[in-house]
Amino acid sequence: MFAEPSARTQDLLDRMRAFYDAHIYPNEARHHEELHHRRRADTQWEPLDLIEELKPKARAAGLWNLFLPHSHRAPEGLSNLDYAPLCEQMGRVMWSSEVFNCNAPDTGNMETIERYGTEAQKDQWLEPLLRGEIRSAFLMTEPAVASSDATNIQCSIRREGDEYVINGRKWWSSGAGVSNCAIFILMGKTDPDGPRHSQQSMVLVPRNTPGVTVLRPMHVFGYDDAPHGHMEIVLENVRVPASNILLGEGRGFEIAQGRLGPGRIHHCMRSIGAAERALELMCKRLSGRIAFGKPLSQQSVWAERIAESRCMIDQARLLTLNAAHRMDVVGNKVAKADIAMIKVVAPNMSCKVVDWAIQAHGAAGVSQDTWLAEAYAHQRTVRIVDGPDEVHRNAIAKIELGKYAPAK
Repeated sequence: MFAEPSARTQDLLDRMRAFYDAHIYPNEARHHEELHHRRRADTQWEPLDLIEELKPKARAAGLWNLFLPHSHRAPEGLSNLDYAPLCEQMGRVMWSSEVFNCNAPDTGNMETIERYGTEAQKDQWLEPLLRGEIRSAFLMTEPAVASSDATNIQCSIRREGDEYVINGRKWWSSGAGVSNCAIFILMGKTDPDGPRHSQQSMVLVPRNTPGVTVLRPMHVFGYDDAPHGHMEIVLENVRVPASNILLGEGRGFEIAQGRLGPGRIHHCMRSIGAAERALELMCKRLSGRIAFGKPLSQQSVWAERIAESRCMIDQARLLTLNAAHRMDVVGNKVAKADIAMIKVVAPNMSCKVVDWAIQAHGAAGVSQDTWLAEAYAHQRTVRIVDGPDEVHRNAIAKIELGKYAPAK
């Protein structure tokens, strides 16, 4: 059913692969060097020159804002199914999605504002995001609670006249590090005594609002993920206009469920791209290295791992494409089981394949001389972001058990 992409997607995929050959792969070393020099100069939180140079090229090639379906503000947006092979390609190089204005968390934030924002909010924030002029961050996770249960969120959003006053602490706020991050979407509680799933609201918070303090970047296995970063942020008596609320008070949990569906599947698409590249590197390494008198690729353990990798990648890809198709046809809410399944399967698969590729490279695999160490750090993180494996497995089990519950 999903063996071949549509004609439109195939054309875009051909153009994107050519773009990678011309502009992405040849610049991986430059990206690394630019960040290295920026860190030495303590300017790593500024937008990278390389990315800013490549954005106009991507836009000229028609490879821009491909992630956002059904928006007259982004007519180039694709369905989830059509977007999947392109997003997979972006997963082959961790930093590349921003070149096409398709990077997290901006994609999820743009979709949130498009789906739930007022026309005034879209004019002020969505339009410059779609043009790639500013960046954004999503402030949900908190250090003091188990944020895998979003109803635990403690950040206070209190109404005072025509303003909301915000107090709280957030962390792992991805995208909040870069200096051109201009807007936060923040989740907090407007009614802590209300029904469990109606206590939360989401509000737009300009980053330069008084009372917002970015404390520090959180590191992932030693990586600071500059220039975007995952920041710890304190909000002390932060005041924003009441018109900055998204959809209305008590609608935050509802928005979160709508926002996280596309974000989760995009992570999975990129995980498959990372695994595919890892398998390529594994095969090349094993074919070119001799041990005990024959190529490593002819050692039985490696033949088994190569075969298993191919099976797992293709299985995950088909499950992802099915989930994308279901999202397009029946909507994110009805497709929640499909999204939960692939959110468990894809990052676990990618972690395993990347780990085998690291093992095939020996010490080089864990060093800065290959892409694999960074890839593993990222893929291991995907098992936690947008809900950990355990939460998704529980959701899948609940849905499955519900099929056999006694009729009431």
